[in-house]
Amino acid sequence: MSEHVEEIAPRDAYVAAAEGTVLEVVEDGIVLDRTPFYARGGGQPGDVGVIRWDDGEIEVVDTVRRRGVVTHLVSGDELPPPGTPVEAVIDWERRYLTMRTHTALHALSGVVYRDYGAKVTGGNMSPGSARMDFELDAISAEFGREVERILNAELVKGYPTEILYLAREEALADPDLIRTKVNLIPEWISEIRVVDIVGLDRQADGGTHVRSTLEVGEVRVTKTESKGRANKRIKIELVSPAPPEL
Repeated sequence: MSEHVEEIAPRDAYVAAAEGTVLEVVEDGIVLDRTPFYARGGGQPGDVGVIRWDDGEIEVVDTVRRRGVVTHLVSGDELPPPGTPVEAVIDWERRYLTMRTHTALHALSGVVYRDYGAKVTGGNMSPGSARMDFELDAISAEFGREVERILNAELVKGYPTEILYLAREEALADPDLIRTKVNLIPEWISEIRVVDIVGLDRQADGGTHVRSTLEVGEVRVTKTESKGRANKRIKIELVSPAPPEL
């Protein structure tokens, strides 16, 4: 069924609502043929929002991927049957905050790799806050403050964010993508989605991002900690509200 589902978020993260048709109703969710909702994955939470149709509306409490298909998990008993035309509307304020957070994480990765040569070992986020782990031998509060200063100085330069789709062979030959372990992506995936913060960071990634680092706003490093040998964690949060429309 996955080949019949149009996922809008990977190609245009700024689409907040879209019309679609119910393909399938499962015990706790709905599958649509077309959706702007992002399915949880890669450390990014799934979207929430509502699905509306002529006779009703139901709350989407999470979005996940099951059997490779985007599934909207819902709260409510009366679900639209297969074939029903619907409008799927994400919680845009939460999505946009998540987009800003995700781009901030990639910028953090770019700064730490460029200035300290440390690769990423893991990461996770919620709207407005996140953490990233690096291959560092040591870390301190002073290091965190310096990274915060450098990161904010880079964000205001307004690096553009571009979404690219590369053939697997081309992606595997890119040294920037090798450092983000693109070689661990399953072999059956022939096309790799790449998020390029042009001039700062370039990673294989499936999540949603803002168009420019100017949209991120100010970031604070809230904590630095050791998670083991050569595995150090930096936690961040966004401290400024969403900027006016650019």
